[in-house]
Amino acid sequence: MERTPSLTRRSVMATGVLVSALTALEMTGALSIIPKRAGASAGTGTDDVGTLVTPSDIQFDIGAFSAPPTTVNGIQVAFPPVHTLYVTAALSRKPTITDQNEMKRVLAQLEASYAWSAAQLITHVAYGGPYFNRINPVISTAAVPRTLANRNRFALREATPTGTDVVAGNGIQKLRFQVPVRIERNDVLFTLRSDNFANLQDVLNWFNGSNRLRGAAVTSPRWGGLLTINSVRHMFVQRGLPRQVATQNGLTFARFMQPDTPMWMGFADQQTNAAGPPPITTFAGNSSARLTDSAPGRYFDNGSIQHLSHDIIDMLQWFDMEDANAEPEDDGVFTERVQYMFHSPQINNGNADQLTDGGGPSFLPTQNRGPNYARQTAQGIGTNIDPETGERERRIGHLSALQRSSRAADGTPIHIRIDGPGFDNMDVPGGANQPKLEFSAFFPTADFFATMRNNTAAQDLARQFDVDNDENGLERFITATRRQNYLIPPRRNRAFPLIEIFGA
Repeated sequence: MERTPSLTRRSVMATGVLVSALTALEMTGALSIIPKRAGASAGTGTDDVGTLVTPSDIQFDIGAFSAPPTTVNGIQVAFPPVHTLYVTAALSRKPTITDQNEMKRVLAQLEASYAWSAAQLITHVAYGGPYFNRINPVISTAAVPRTLANRNRFALREATPTGTDVVAGNGIQKLRFQVPVRIERNDVLFTLRSDNFANLQDVLNWFNGSNRLRGAAVTSPRWGGLLTINSVRHMFVQRGLPRQVATQNGLTFARFMQPDTPMWMGFADQQTNAAGPPPITTFAGNSSARLTDSAPGRYFDNGSIQHLSHDIIDMLQWFDMEDANAEPEDDGVFTERVQYMFHSPQINNGNADQLTDGGGPSFLPTQNRGPNYARQTAQGIGTNIDPETGERERRIGHLSALQRSSRAADGTPIHIRIDGPGFDNMDVPGGANQPKLEFSAFFPTADFFATMRNNTAAQDLARQFDVDNDENGLERFITATRRQNYLIPPRRNRAFPLIEIFGA
């Protein structure tokens, strides 16, 4: 492994929203390490057993170009590219065929300059509802799939606030970050991924008009006023990196974080059995599940819904600290936190010292306990006995609630998450940098995600069985400040889709 070289903001054309992206990259870049990815392919070629490998028509099917799964503490995990940028953009008008050809050039040039791989660069492009409204006020019934559950509903629908998001009048109160959720209206989402954040810096610079890419003279995108980047969000996923960022920035809870955790809240979520195979999340589906009327050969067959949200994490509350100088109280110990994250009762008892270095392991199994387990524990079935009342605790674990509707009948997950930590001041009252969850995932329909998200919040079970808010999953620790759904097309139609049909 090698450390990524540190950068200075002067080395990139720091204008507008790029400044905050550079700050986030600088804060983590010097701490991150470029991993060695044995067995991963780089662009079109053959893998380590001689099989021809080319990028999939499913844009986010990157397993062959990242790394084979590995085992940590007996848990099979697969780590994504270390750095990810979510770059959102607005269009000033309806794109033309000329614009579509320019987008094709831009995407082809990125792959000509950087091999398609986690080591160099992986790029996805997705499109929001506003984009399709520009193309045709009535989304093309011939192209955009409809749900099988209700043929009057398109697979792409705009995100809506969930029951635990802060919305005026809904009564939701967060302890420290009372920020109303914003449903964004972006046209385009670029997802840029690389183990080396200098590559991402180079791409941002090129997008911003440097006319240089990977050290060569290359004409920057000629958007002609069409496209304006309006946010850049940085995510980092690497073992130990969140704690290093916390320590570097003097965050007092750093000593309570697991030293090897890839996530702010301490528990790894890169387990391979927690994500479905890419085809199950597409509109065409696979033998385990198919949720839309699409089929192989349709325009958007290998497309999917990509949800993007921006979330502030209250780490002081997570460790049950009254303030930054306080010690954790009873709800901050490992055996409590592991139940909030996974299932109740605790799936691991942790260490004798329940606080130092997380109080227990970061890598734990994601057991599939079925769609009814959250209902059982909400009723106090099989949970721990409360020493004060002598009765079974009524609790709901985050993973238990997620599994209420996240899997097919055969147990296969119908989603792929590509979320991870961030650390910036976007949407933070007062403007201080805070730990973030940059959440993005792929689903076959927007309705599927909405149902899964509401089931994860489990407010219905909490009301029905009188589960205290402090015993229900993770919702109270997280404030979603932005949400939007996008349609991520098949790779073959990723450049301004449908323009060749509805364009001028």
